[in-house]
Amino acid sequence: MNYLRRRLSDSSFVANLPNGYMMDLQRPSSSTSSPASPATERRQPPVPPAQPAPQAQAPPTQPAPQAQAPPAASGGFLSSFSSVVKTAQLASAVQAKAAAQAKSAVCKPKVLLVIDEPLTDWVKYFRGRRLNGDYEIRVEQAEFSEINLVSYVNSGCTVDIQVNRGGSKVVRSVKPDFVLIRQHAYSMTPGEDFRNLVIGLQYGAVPSVNSLFSIYNFCSKPWVFSQMIKIYQTLGPEKFPLNEQTFFPNHTQMLTAASFPVVVKMGHAHAGMGKIKVETANDFQDITSVVAIAKTYATAEPFVDSKYDIRIQKIANNYKAYMRTSISGNWKANTGSAMLEQIAMTDRYRLWVDSCAEMFGGLDICAVKAVHGKDGKDYIIEVMDSSMPLIGEHIEEDRQLICDLVMSKMAFSLLGITTPQTSSTKTPAGPQTTQPKRTAGGPRTGSQSGQASPQRARSASTSPSQAFQPGPIPAAGPGTQKQPPQLNKSQSLTNTFSETLRGNITDDEAKAETIRSLRQSFASLFSD
Repeated sequence: MNYLRRRLSDSSFVANLPNGYMMDLQRPSSSTSSPASPATERRQPPVPPAQPAPQAQAPPTQPAPQAQAPPAASGGFLSSFSSVVKTAQLASAVQAKAAAQAKSAVCKPKVLLVIDEPLTDWVKYFRGRRLNGDYEIRVEQAEFSEINLVSYVNSGCTVDIQVNRGGSKVVRSVKPDFVLIRQHAYSMTPGEDFRNLVIGLQYGAVPSVNSLFSIYNFCSKPWVFSQMIKIYQTLGPEKFPLNEQTFFPNHTQMLTAASFPVVVKMGHAHAGMGKIKVETANDFQDITSVVAIAKTYATAEPFVDSKYDIRIQKIANNYKAYMRTSISGNWKANTGSAMLEQIAMTDRYRLWVDSCAEMFGGLDICAVKAVHGKDGKDYIIEVMDSSMPLIGEHIEEDRQLICDLVMSKMAFSLLGITTPQTSSTKTPAGPQTTQPKRTAGGPRTGSQSGQASPQRARSASTSPSQAFQPGPIPAAGPGTQKQPPQLNKSQSLTNTFSETLRGNITDDEAKAETIRSLRQSFASLFSD
């Protein structure tokens, strides 16, 4: 044993040993990190490692002391390696679990409830669209009459939708994340008062277009008109020519009208219903009895002998103006046959619709209806909200605009994102106005005239779902319009073509002249 000790204490002997050989014998006795054999435990503890002198006497040919530092025991190395492997496996498992949760969250679609008539399939307009590129849009469409709901303080709103399948009713439940309302929430027709559903959606804090607050306020036409009176008082009759109207809370105050003829509107009348033209005081008394039977409020306003109706619509930042001229001769242009034409959007029209769009905290979708009388003046008569019908040749474009608007509102309300959503119809930022297009030089070709001319849609029977046609182009200030402030019907129908045909003569002059003559002939049917 003494011999072994002497040999092991010899630095030159130890230095010539392979790395790691008999290193257990060189470990201090205080080390307990590596296992020891029974023979080692019976052996006397080795000389303490603090013996630098022999190592300092090592020949210069020997490796540096740093290279001879005793490495960790094999057992410690294996345990450290095993610990690293386990840590890596645990981290990999945690990452996989987090990725699976994130994937499941991305795959969970956002539910959009569209309240509209089944004539428009809103599913196809949202097909393939993703909210912020991650969330699919699941569209559930139904009418007010097909849904019921229950709302909670903490868990939001659950909507039950009744669907007819094979002659039997099937009820499915959804939790809407967003609502698009394209239907009137209230009508005086029995069984068509759905204000309770609007309250339920508001109770469940479901965001919507338009806002549920504005939808509920639009359930009373006189209430909306009172907001228009505030705009009238602010802007004045020149900028906001509101038609005069008298409100009667019940029949007892309906004594007589200031002048005749007047138009009496009973209760919450819309889409041409509940409106009666009264010519004399005796007829007015007869209508009073009808109001008494209906047990509702009524309004009376002077009758405007109109040339055409005007409608200015606003969807987000997109503006359009239309004119509708009655063909059947009915005093209500939205009843019977009518001719629809898109007209130029003026600053005056924009002021009307922008002012009304500020009602009830803001209207994302709205339209202003006015009448252009034979006296050459305009009279604003009504404002419509998101339930307004779409008209003209740009119905598909308007639906895409509504789709883009809903995507933007959903991103803001559900994800807090204010950046514009990717749209299938690329539209520039800022206010946009769709107007009758005019070729810069020369007359239009046949294909151009069909696309760029004012839109005209003739309907054998214009239903309430066919919207207003705005009309004349009033002068909004110097330089805004080339036409004089007052235009006769023939001029208003042909001004676009006349201005275009003043350009350079081209080979298509004959076609353009033919189109102009046809339009002038057609317009003469409605001239005075």
